Amino acid sequence: MNQIPGLADMGEEVLDVEEEAFLLFAQEVPSNNLGMIDPRAPAVEIPINGKDYTIHQSPSLLSSHRAGGTTGAVLWKITPRFAEWITNPKNPLWSNGLLDQSSTVVELGTGISALVALSLAPLLHHYIATDQEYVHKLFRTNLDANAANSTPTTTSNKKSKSKGSKSKPKPTNPVTNISFTTLDWETDQAGSLKEECLDSVDEDKGFDLLLSCDCIYNEALVAPFVRTCAEICRLRPACGEGEEIGSRRPTVCIIAQQQRSPDVFETWLRETMREFRVWRLSDEVLGEGLRSGSGYLVHLLLVK
Repeated sequence: MNQIPGLADMGEEVLDVEEEAFLLFAQEVPSNNLGMIDPRAPAVEIPINGKDYTIHQSPSLLSSHRAGGTTGAVLWKITPRFAEWITNPKNPLWSNGLLDQSSTVVELGTGISALVALSLAPLLHHYIATDQEYVHKLFRTNLDANAANSTPTTTSNKKSKSKGSKSKPKPTNPVTNISFTTLDWETDQAGSLKEECLDSVDEDKGFDLLLSCDCIYNEALVAPFVRTCAEICRLRPACGEGEEIGSRRPTVCIIAQQQRSPDVFETWLRETMREFRVWRLSDEVLGEGLRSGSGYLVHLLLVK
């Protein structure tokens, strides 16, 4: 995997499902309850890198019996930690050039908070948030409520025409590059996402990063989730016009999750390793908020 600079320093490759599950769950895991910050609050205040975000939630939707689930109706504890980590300039994704101002990122299961989008999108070319349609209204509310923190944003399903230049992360101005589109892992085709980031004047480069934050908790959804991840990663062409075959870096996939059920984790890892090579990111890379013992896990995947 010489196409991913610094990968050997990011963490250890996972080679055995049962060994990895035992290693992670044999240690004491702190209790984070279900993992929600405050499921009864209509809004929560969250600081990220010196900026305060107001995140509006829907406790009534969370407690409803909506078919298809309601977990995206509130903010989960791992999300602010992940947002802090992914936007840190010392993060190896930035320092190794895997992310820069020309990058396009897709998030699966974004939920209502828009928190990762709000904090990360100003550093990118385009950010595509995906989830079921029921979160869209509050997602837009949270973009509008926090626009001052991230410069102007939009949830139109049209791509911004402006492009950034390659560099280490620094805010672009203005930001008009956040899109929301519905994507149901069980019924929708991942290929439809290309319509969200490409127009007639752009070369088809696929996506630089696919990320997901705390979407692995239901064993029944593991297979469609992993399949969707693999389909999105395979949308990136191997090369462009004039490029050597195989020269383009593969889409990097980052999966962050709370440690809950070892059985669900093992099911996810077994399914994932059929489609991906997997690395568990090291404590040195993750820092205090996500390191081992925090109750959270972060893995990097590269599709086979």
